[in-house]
Amino acid sequence: MPEGSTTTPSALGATPMTVDVYFDLICPWCLIGQHRLRTALAQRPDLAVTTIWHPFQLNPGMPRTGMDRRTYLETKFGGADRAAAVYGMIAETAERDGLGLRLDTITRTPSTLDGHRLVRMSGQSHADLTDPLIDRLFDAYFRRGRDIGQTTVLIDEAVAVGLPESLVAGFLAGHDGIEAIRHADAFARRTGIQAVPFFVLNRRFAIAGAQEAHAILPLIDAATTTYLPEEIPEVRFGLA
Repeated sequence: MPEGSTTTPSALGATPMTVDVYFDLICPWCLIGQHRLRTALAQRPDLAVTTIWHPFQLNPGMPRTGMDRRTYLETKFGGADRAAAVYGMIAETAERDGLGLRLDTITRTPSTLDGHRLVRMSGQSHADLTDPLIDRLFDAYFRRGRDIGQTTVLIDEAVAVGLPESLVAGFLAGHDGIEAIRHADAFARRTGIQAVPFFVLNRRFAIAGAQEAHAILPLIDAATTTYLPEEIPEVRFGLA
């Protein structure tokens, strides 16, 4: 099984589906997009889905200590009014999808380097906990306002889904995975991915952004159909 991957339980004879997910842990559209993809996949219960998680840091140059949330948003969006408008739209979209984000609880924008390291480590040692871990980190940041760049917070959230505390603490205290995350992030950008979420179904069809479930379903169906090479070109990571 690839690093950072998880596979859903399935009935004998289920159709295999691989989903490559490029994401960041502080990207609200990644949370929304993953929810919508899961909603679509739930309508295809005959699929055995393997999810492969790929890091894409929105702020690869962010200090490991993070920065004040208000300062970050005003700098990124060119002022408080613009930032409020953008995140107001995000909150409305999430509410419509039943996600109930609490963006007002966020006080710091963290570096996600250690979070991605933790996800990668989970995929290597406890693959069945990787999806719950990612869900937990999304929840910690977007609903509980926790600084998921802090080691103590990452340990708390990892232990809550079942990862051994000694394993997580020892891992985060070291440097394993730092270069791997940076390399994977750079590779994603070289392949043409400029923003997240970005999904690739069966290494054939790319979905950029948080598309609605009804728009994803035809691509799921197409990706699980066998085509002759002359019938349809293969699409890899958004590049024909």
